[in-house]
Amino acid sequence: MALNSKIEWTESTWNPVTGCSKISPGCKNCYAERLALRLQAMGQPNYVNGFDVTLHDYAVPLPLQWKKPQIIFVNSMSDLFHEAVPFEFIEKVFQTMARARWHCFQVLTKRSERLVDLSPRLPWKTNIWMGVSVENQGQVNRIDHLRKIPAAVKFLSLEPLLGPLPNLDLREIDWVIVGGESGPGARPMKAEWVKEIRNRCLAARIPFFFKQWGGVRKKKNGRELEGRTWDEMPPLPHSFQASMTAMNFSYAR
Repeated sequence: MALNSKIEWTESTWNPVTGCSKISPGCKNCYAERLALRLQAMGQPNYVNGFDVTLHDYAVPLPLQWKKPQIIFVNSMSDLFHEAVPFEFIEKVFQTMARARWHCFQVLTKRSERLVDLSPRLPWKTNIWMGVSVENQGQVNRIDHLRKIPAAVKFLSLEPLLGPLPNLDLREIDWVIVGGESGPGARPMKAEWVKEIRNRCLAARIPFFFKQWGGVRKKKNGRELEGRTWDEMPPLPHSFQASMTAMNFSYAR
């Protein structure tokens, strides 16, 4: 678990599940796998199994203990809809998110078919945002699956962007994140791919977030696109805003 996450489009991370397995080209240089193996070597208790899928029951209720409203990325070190995660565990995670209505939760998956299958049995609340990862044209079917989900906010993580998405259909999509691959073996991302997606978002009035150019030296390459930083996001849930207002009022007294 991590408050003050370094991921640009969130504030905190919450990992009731760790570990995953590779299913598409975007997984090749997985940052979570590298980090999990490093933490295993350091003796971190959550990673005794390395990058094998591991459930952490103790972590499921943790957001209920975080009183300050947070934007929380769920399972930055895994995929909640991995086939090794039982439905009963996924349901418990969703129940926690539904109860912790003062937070905003961002769930991201590559396993969109399982998401569609389980979606009718889950408690979708306005503070639960749902996204899918799409790295190239071969994975755009995940977007069609996402459209079937009754999430209040549906978002795309086009990261690592490995190819152009010339016919990107943004119907019923509320937010788009784009980023290049970083770290060892990082594959290049072309500026024209990013600009085309940005322009589609502008035309459709969809918030656009440009995370990074990536590369082996991602900090040097930066985050600017055509002279500016793109940090757009959808409006936060009313329950989140109300909690922040109440907290600020309490501090001011």
